[in-house]
Amino acid sequence: MRAGIRYVRNAPSLQAVLVRSGVLIVCAAGLWALLPLVARDQLGLGATGDGVLLGCLGIGAVAGTTLLPRIKRKFSLDMLVTGATVVFAVATAALAYAQNVFLVGTAMVAGGVAWIALMSSFNAAAQTAAPEWVRARALAVYLLVFQGGMAVGSILWGALAARVGIRAALLLAVFGLIAGLMLITRYRLAEGEKIDLTPSLRWPEPRMIVGLQLEGGPVLVEVEYFIELDRAHECTKAMDEVRRERLRDGAMRWGLFTDSANPNRFVETFLQESWVEHYATARTSH
Repeated sequence: MRAGIRYVRNAPSLQAVLVRSGVLIVCAAGLWALLPLVARDQLGLGATGDGVLLGCLGIGAVAGTTLLPRIKRKFSLDMLVTGATVVFAVATAALAYAQNVFLVGTAMVAGGVAWIALMSSFNAAAQTAAPEWVRARALAVYLLVFQGGMAVGSILWGALAARVGIRAALLLAVFGLIAGLMLITRYRLAEGEKIDLTPSLRWPEPRMIVGLQLEGGPVLVEVEYFIELDRAHECTKAMDEVRRERLRDGAMRWGLFTDSANPNRFVETFLQESWVEHYATARTSH
């Protein structure tokens, strides 16, 4: 799990998914948490009526699965998430001013379409943002953010509804959804097809004198570079991106050194937890 946490810390594409989905889930939880109260207190419905409104969300989600393939071909991932967030915010606002069951049901159908679009987009972005060797651990962190955000959001909007009223709480949730769209300027969702995580197979097999124990470690890796002196500054600048890649792939420490006896020689070093981690990341590093 430590390698998964190190990967999340140094993977901007996955961080974007976690931040964007976390903010959205906390705010979107307002609709899910307060829908039963709206059905009971504002529409005068019983358990059956509440179930019908939840069913409308489900109908919208099912309908959304048939529309998504065509929508994804026309819009980028960020545009799809933005549009779906706006639609879900409108559905939440409609719930705040609920007076007519038919109109609320229609809004819930639209909200269901938006919800499945958001969930499928974030799920796909989380899976494509992580290489195979750490994907399960990265998805565990994503699910923790998702489930934790829903739980925290439900508590938050329930407490606000008790203090300021159901309508005010729902409108605050709408404001949070719209305000959260500003995160797009800093946290853009990476398109899956632009992320190349195919195995490179460039690392040679190490020559071992003692027997290799896969769980043994830590493993110190050294890479030599011979750079022309007039390009040394350009090299060190480019190595900043390499540093991020190494740490993203699970390295515990990283360093770049110049040989004082040979200024053209640069030595990159990084420390990995075990031979298992080394073999896994060596096959996916670029």
